[in-house]
Amino acid sequence: MIIPNECAVKPFRIYGNCYFVGTIPASSHLIDTGDGLILIDPGFPQLLHLVLESIGELGFDPHDIRHIINTHGHYDHLGATRRLAEMTGAKTFLGREDADYANGKVDLSWAKELGYRYEEHEFFQPDVLLDDGSTIELGDTKIRCRHTPGHTPGTTSFFLTLHGDRGDKAAGMFGGNGVNTLRRDFLLAHPELATMRRAYRESIAKLMTESVDIHLGNHVNNNDTLRRGGEVLAGNPDAFVDPDDWRRFLRYRARQLDEIEENEPIGE
Repeated sequence: MIIPNECAVKPFRIYGNCYFVGTIPASSHLIDTGDGLILIDPGFPQLLHLVLESIGELGFDPHDIRHIINTHGHYDHLGATRRLAEMTGAKTFLGREDADYANGKVDLSWAKELGYRYEEHEFFQPDVLLDDGSTIELGDTKIRCRHTPGHTPGTTSFFLTLHGDRGDKAAGMFGGNGVNTLRRDFLLAHPELATMRRAYRESIAKLMTESVDIHLGNHVNNNDTLRRGGEVLAGNPDAFVDPDDWRRFLRYRARQLDEIEENEPIGE
């Protein structure tokens, strides 16, 4: 179980119009589009107050959030979506194949594995279901969506241009990259997900074709968020600019999948 006072992270600007406002258990990113705010993954409902405090600390008003975009249908990423949408009136977005995770029709939100229940008052029906090639536009920001199943069937990855004083940078986020849902025991318990290992490998190959200057992680261990954020706060505004990090991370996840397939075969 999470302990809120051990989860807080001081918010900071990642680059240009993108900010980290998340927590240690799950990352949240705020994009200032000039015509309202976009929040990617509000995270755990138990930690929403920390996300809101971080947004305020950066000088933004959470009520200016117009879009809430979820990377995938797990509780640590979308558990707070309904509460935040009701508070702000924001439109909600999620990959089409994960819609039933969000509305509670399918009990695969990963809440119980995290020690929680995903309850009816947290269920929501996404306003917009995302497909491969969907775009989300607000103000000066256009987010390109790629369907990258594996971690969940509807995992969606996002690509956008960040506008900063030192030029525009291409940013990318692998929308759900944990291999926990690819373990033998989980897949045997959920045979309807048996193709997710193959889908994950195909998603990595697809993402390898993307050129990314700034890798945005949806957990702090994806892109060394805490160390890089500390560098930003210490005066290095380009701490997240690393064109090699994206493919380095994808290769790491591919190696993890190799190990799982070798050690935990499921007869695919």
